[in-house]
Amino acid sequence: MSARIDTRTRPTPDWLWHAALAAGLVLWVAIYRQLLPLANWLVSLTPLDAHSHSGEALAFFLYDVPKVMMLLVLIVFVMGVVRSFFSPEKTRALLSGRAEGLGNAMAASLGIVTPFCSCSAVPLFIGFVSAGVPLGVTFSFLIAAPMVNEVALVLLFGLVGWKVAATYLSFGLLLAIGAGWIIGRLNLEGWLQGWVRDIHTGAGAGAPSAPSHEMTMVDRYREGLTAVKDIVGKVWVWILAGIALGALIHGYVPQDAMARIMGTGAWWSVPAAVVMGIPMYTNAAGVIPIVEALLGKGAALGTVLAFMMSVIALSLPEMLILRKVLTFRLLAVFVGVVGTGILCVGFLFNLIF
Repeated sequence: MSARIDTRTRPTPDWLWHAALAAGLVLWVAIYRQLLPLANWLVSLTPLDAHSHSGEALAFFLYDVPKVMMLLVLIVFVMGVVRSFFSPEKTRALLSGRAEGLGNAMAASLGIVTPFCSCSAVPLFIGFVSAGVPLGVTFSFLIAAPMVNEVALVLLFGLVGWKVAATYLSFGLLLAIGAGWIIGRLNLEGWLQGWVRDIHTGAGAGAPSAPSHEMTMVDRYREGLTAVKDIVGKVWVWILAGIALGALIHGYVPQDAMARIMGTGAWWSVPAAVVMGIPMYTNAAGVIPIVEALLGKGAALGTVLAFMMSVIALSLPEMLILRKVLTFRLLAVFVGVVGTGILCVGFLFNLIF
């Protein structure tokens, strides 16, 4: 009689999961810190001039694609693990109802200390939605993260002084809180894309497969990996498309033409600046040099700041990525509410300064 061979696989020890996660995090940080020099090095291997329009566009694309994808993977994994501790019902109860205004303020404040561009903020927005956080609260973060962060404030302080920087902080924070609160009060969760709606209600990707008190940490790691597989698999194409468009626009910004329009002082200059800013894409640090150039060419301060806000809070590449998460109707509401707030900020700045 031949001996039976046991073909059952032994479960991976818990300590190996913890060690792999720690090593992966260290590797993530090491790679993330090298993305910019790596992008510049790759451009140097091409026949393109690094300072040409095409060279700048390519460098932007090579840097932003891995940056946004790495942020998306990390944040979705973390939110998947965190979500395993809390049911969607408990999370919504914590941040809804009377606490909704406080939730908007907390989300907007979190956005101030996270120096993300608009497309980089989208992964955390998706993570918030998947964790059952109210829609209006997530929008407060999505608006504040790119528009009101420490990078923008420090650069504005150095460029136009502390009064303008402080006023910008106040208006930007109020805009993020107010716009998020309005969207939240409209109860538009039904206007999310179907797959996101399933996650939001706990019926789709990333929903805990067992009661949270019965799950081990390894089970929670698996929940995070499942969320990464399901969510990243659905949005990565849109991220590539959005960043590709943003890279092309980033390399060909017509500063002189915009300065002529924004320096006219006409009432329509603020709406025109917002419309011109939406198709463009950069972060707060990237748009400040454009702001400085426009102000130096005589453009009105409020008009320039409205342009800056629209570039970093309503960029077309961001809209392309959000389209995978939001329906056209909800995307239109978001653009309308935020756009109206930006117009008000622009007109008020032109009156005050």
